[in-house]
This record gives sequence, C-alpha cells and structure tokens, in this order.
Amino acid sequence: MLYQNSLKSLILLSLAITTLFSCSNREQKDTKGNYIQFVDPLIGSAGHGHVFVGASVPFGAIQAGPSNFHKGWDWCSSYHYSDSIVKGFSHLHLSGTGCADLGDFLIMPAVGDVKMNPGSQENPENGYASYYSHKTEKVEPGYYKVHLDTYDIDIEMTTSERVALHKITFPKSNEAKIILDLQEGNGDNATETFFHKVNDTIVAGYRFSTGWAEDQREYFAMVLSKLVKDIEVYNGDKLVEGDAAKGLAVKACLEFETEASEEVQVKFGMSPVSMENALANIKAEMKSWDFQQILSENQQKWNKELSKIEIVTNDLKKEKVFYTAMYHTLIAPNLFNDNNGDYRGVDKKVYQNADFTNYTLFSLWDTYRTAHPLYTLTQQERVPDMINSMLTIYQQQGKLPVWHLRGNETNTMVGYSAVPVVVDACLKGFEGIDYELAYEAVKATAMGDFEPGVKELQEYGFIPCDMMHESVASAMEYAISDWAISKLAEKLGKTDDVKYFEERAKAYTKYFDPNDRFMKGKMKDGSWRTPFNPYSAQHRVNDYCEGNAWQYLWLVPQDPEGLIALLGGEKPFLNKLDSLFSISSELEEGASSDISGLIGQYAHGNEPSHHITYLYAYAGEQFKTADKVRYIMNELYTDQPDGLCGNEDCGQMSAWYVMSSMGFYPVNPSNGAYVFGSPLFNEASINLPANKKFTIKANNNSDDNIYIQSATLNGLEYTKSFITHKDILKGGELTFEMGARPNPNFGKSIQDRPKSIVY
Repeated sequence: MLYQNSLKSLILLSLAITTLFSCSNREQKDTKGNYIQFVDPLIGSAGHGHVFVGASVPFGAIQAGPSNFHKGWDWCSSYHYSDSIVKGFSHLHLSGTGCADLGDFLIMPAVGDVKMNPGSQENPENGYASYYSHKTEKVEPGYYKVHLDTYDIDIEMTTSERVALHKITFPKSNEAKIILDLQEGNGDNATETFFHKVNDTIVAGYRFSTGWAEDQREYFAMVLSKLVKDIEVYNGDKLVEGDAAKGLAVKACLEFETEASEEVQVKFGMSPVSMENALANIKAEMKSWDFQQILSENQQKWNKELSKIEIVTNDLKKEKVFYTAMYHTLIAPNLFNDNNGDYRGVDKKVYQNADFTNYTLFSLWDTYRTAHPLYTLTQQERVPDMINSMLTIYQQQGKLPVWHLRGNETNTMVGYSAVPVVVDACLKGFEGIDYELAYEAVKATAMGDFEPGVKELQEYGFIPCDMMHESVASAMEYAISDWAISKLAEKLGKTDDVKYFEERAKAYTKYFDPNDRFMKGKMKDGSWRTPFNPYSAQHRVNDYCEGNAWQYLWLVPQDPEGLIALLGGEKPFLNKLDSLFSISSELEEGASSDISGLIGQYAHGNEPSHHITYLYAYAGEQFKTADKVRYIMNELYTDQPDGLCGNEDCGQMSAWYVMSSMGFYPVNPSNGAYVFGSPLFNEASINLPANKKFTIKANNNSDDNIYIQSATLNGLEYTKSFITHKDILKGGELTFEMGARPNPNFGKSIQDRPKSIVY
C-alpha cells in the first residue's frame, strides 16, 4: 500500500481526535471592542487590488476562501469581485500581489452526478463549479459564507493558525459529495499529488507544484464530522482502484447521504513538513467541532490586533477604510511552521523544534517601505521572529530573501530589500536578534554575486544600462539598502565598512544628468542612453522598474538632502517636486499596468512613489504635503470593492494609509523618524507594550482644516516636522492645531527638518 508508514502514523494519531457536537453560528452580541465590525474584506477585491477574500487569523499559515477560475492578472489571489462562478474553496491564497500562485487544496461540496473536473468559466455545468451571488456572501475577518446556487448548498469557514473549519449545509440527497482536487491551483502546475484514506472520517495527502514558487511542497490532513459512505479516487479523469493514489492530478470524491439542512463539518489541517504534522496541527489547534466557539476565538485574535490602533472619528466610511487597511496589513507574512515548531527550509530540509516562529511570504520590495516600519510599532512581539526567519533564509540560501514564497526564493523585483527591514529592527534595538549574524547577512547579500548589476556596480561604480534592464531602478534600490548597511556597520564599530557603504549609498548620483535633471540610464562608456523620454514606462524592459524617470527621480529616501543639492538647491527642488503633481498623467502605449493612482506623474498605485509627498519637509515646506496626502487618503482609498488604486501588495498599500492617516510616514525606512503630513482623524492612539499609549490629537480638524499650524508634545511646544520612533515608544501625546491655510513657518527652520541620520 502507498505510504504504509505514514498511514500507520496517521491512524495512531487519528485515534486521539474525538468527534464532538456541532453548534449553529450565531450573531456576535457584544460590540464593545468589536473592531471587526469596521472591516470589509471585500474592499480591494475589485479593480486591481487583488486582495485575499476568505478566512484566516492574523499572519496565519492557512487562508481558506473561494477560488474562481484563473483568468489573468486580476485573479492573482484566486478571487475577483467581478466573478460569479466558484470552482471551489482552497486553503492558500496570496493577497494583493501582481503574480499568481497558490490556490492549493481545493475542496468543493456538491450533490448529484458530478464530473471530476471543475469545468470552465464558459461552461461551469461541464464540471463541479457553481454559480454564486454576492447577495449570499458574508465576509468578516476570520469568516466567509456563501450559497452555492448550483447545488443549493451553504458553506461557511473559519480558521485557527494552521487549520480551517468548514461547515457545509447540504440539502436532502443520496448523492452528497465533497470533492478534493489536488490538481487545481491558481496559475501553477501540480508536479506530484497523493491522496489516501486513513479511516472513515480522515483522509490525508500532499500536493507538490511549480509556479511562481518553483518547488512548493504542501501536506494536508482532513477530518470529517460524518462517516464517509464511499470514496472514489481519480488520477485526472481515470478512476483508480482502491482508496489511495499518487500521480500528477489526483482527485477524490467523498460521498454521503444527507438529510435536509444537514450540516457536515470538515477540519482541514496543513503542514509544510508532513501529513502526520498536518493531522497533529488539527489535534493541537482544533479540539472542538463547535464552529461558533472557533469563530469567536478567531475573531478575538483579529480584535486584539485591530485594537492596537484606536481612532476617533464621526465618519463611518473613513473608520471602515482605516480598519480594513489595518486588517490588510495583518494577512501576510504567513506562519510557515507546524504547531510543534517544525518547518521546511529553503534548502528543502526539515528543521525540527525551531527556537523561533518561522514566517514566509515576504513581499519585501513593497513592504520594506511602510509595512515593516509599522510592524515595529504594532507588532513588536513578532518583529524578532520575522527577522530571524529572514536570517535563517540567509543561512540556507546564502543571501537574504528577495521575495520569499512558501519556502522558495522567487527573486521577484529589484533590490535586496530585506536589508532595510533587518537593519531597522537592529537600529531600533529589538531583542532576540543576533546583530552580528544580521550584519553578516546584510553585507553578504550586498557584496555577493546574487542580484543583477551588483558585480557591475562594484567594478564600474555604477550599473551600465547596456548590460541589463532596470539598471537605474536596481541601483537606486541598492543605494537605499547600502545606506542602511553603513548605519548598522557604524553601530557595530565596523569602521572600514561604514565608509565603503556610505559611498555606495551615494551611487544614485551617478545616474543624474544635470542637463535633463533626471536619473537616466548610463552606458558602459559613460554616455547617457538615447533617446530619452521621462514619461516612458515600458513594462520591465526600460531602465526603471514599473515606472519612469519622473517617478524614479525621487527614489532617494536615504538622502533627500543630496537630491536637493543635485537639483540645484531648495527652490529648484521644490519647483520640480511641484511639477510632478501638476504635469500630464498621460502614459504611452505599453506602459506598466502597475502605474496607477496618478496625480500628474505621481503614481500612488505603485510603491516607489509612496514616500514622495513627504519630501517637502526636507526643503522646509512641510505644508505642501497636506493637500496631497489628504487627496490620496480621501479619493484613492474608499469603502467600495474597488477601493484601492493599485495592487494591495501584501499590506504595503494599506500600511501607507494607516501611517499617513495618523499624520506621519517613515520616509527613510531605517532611520527611526516619521515625517509629518496631515492627520486624517481627530484622534488616533497607538497601544504600545507595557501599557503605554501614544496619542495623536488633531484639534480643529476637518476636510478644510488640513494644515498643521503648530504642535505640542506632552504639552510642550514642538516645532519639528517629524517625530522619532523613540519618542513614540515612550508614550505620551502629540497634539496638532489644524487650520484651513498653510503655516509656511511650521518646520521651516533647518533644525526642525528631518535629516538623513539615525534617530
């Protein structure tokens, strides 16, 4: 028999799992501390938001939710609001990415004579897919419900960290079924699948696949509340004899007889290590069949995380946008270990009883800018584990992660953007991190022959554009990280490295053409690439990455003072910055679809623009930030399904809103300073560890009164246009007096401006 040893282990473990009673879902009664009432997970599910819709816990390993047929870019998360056909419910989902993958372990309840393939968007009747309507969908943090119109079945789901619980309400039928399709994914290809019956209520197996994650290995165990009457196992369309099979496209049909409105529940456990661990995760995390209890425990976890920032506003729509944004920052990174601490490394080895909590799904080109700095305020207990996960990846693959997905390095996007995240945690003094190992990792990542152009940068002092695409974007991202390395070297007393990486952090200056006054591609012979069009944004084939020269001119968050000097001083800098927001928003044919949310050529829908509105403070005109960030917050974030102007990108788009709505933003992601913008709410409080609280108040605040007139910190006059991380962690109260007209003197003095130093 296939997998005999595993079967024995699973049978032994299954004896410990007890079937208990079910109970019906009921409405949550107590609204005190109920922040989930302000969350709408459907925001960002239309347009190009690409958010996950379904049930999970904060940073959970499992995401249970609906999967549509994959029809292209807007189905990267497996779900798009425009759809009305569901092929099933899978247990791994991306959220907000621009690439598709996952959608693993698809289950689908059905009745009647059903084919063992999902059908198609054009002809779902040819398979097991079903029609559905948004009218019957109910989506909350940790909860998803929908009615399957084709089968007259209701399905609900919630989760623990590593286990999903499905409650399926069947009609009366002699042919009730739950189909498990191990072939199906979301834009990937299964390379090996396995299924077997453990006993009459437990099945298990695995799915190996290749896609964006080149070598993905996932294991599952599935426990049912009702005895299975019969099991049919297929490989593709071919019926297999027996109750176990291994192949490219293994599927199973679990059959029941059901009475009218009979509930059948399914516990679905996952593991990156083994089937045994998947079943052990169920035993450890979901001892009960009480759906409401498990849902309540799930939503308590969401309320705990959402309560870390409390806002005061009379605008329900803005409250909804805020807490939904905060919710979206809490979906990824994902746990990537078992309840016992075991995990599978990038090297595919199994590591047992790890002394840290392992994470995956690091969308670092996006999240280093705002999401990770936000976590240093709101997820202080998780930051060391996230950093240690990155350092472990370094030890296993020789470099820090670029875009880490389910134990795979995808090498997606330019830069080595884990560096600012690791350095920021070290400079902010987080404990539980080996700083020497951290420095070893950031230096090796920056010096090794890993990322495109690094060796050329070392040889020529710049990256020649005739030797690779995206040379300007790559070099400017490297310079941001190199600044961070120089500051960690300084902290650790590595004098020679300080000077070297400080010089590399200035390499962005090599791309500045004083005649055109843009960052441009430079040829190996030192000449500029011609012809040059600052509006040109051909996708992934020009000198920039998902952008153009107008947008990349400003990608110097580590040294705005240096950029001011390059542009000829404060006045020319400010004039150029003003023009960014007022010039035409037209883009040529073939421009990157990621360039969206345009104000002039400022593109809020893509991450390289996110800090730009805050650069005014570095030239003494903080007030010019106010109208722009208010416009972005009020117009480019809404409470509708298309309420995001670009990809959510694993929490980055929403983290920008969370930080900006409180009134400040981490322009330099590694220096511990937050630059003031325009607080959206009358009051916002960050609940910190040790019962400390930092409150931001905006007196006389309104849609007209958007400009900071003056500020106090703990009752004392505060004239700076930024605040430090250290000051926030002390707790206290920052109070802004707001007005309808700019106060050009606020933050104008040199000593009151943010600087490119570590605070």
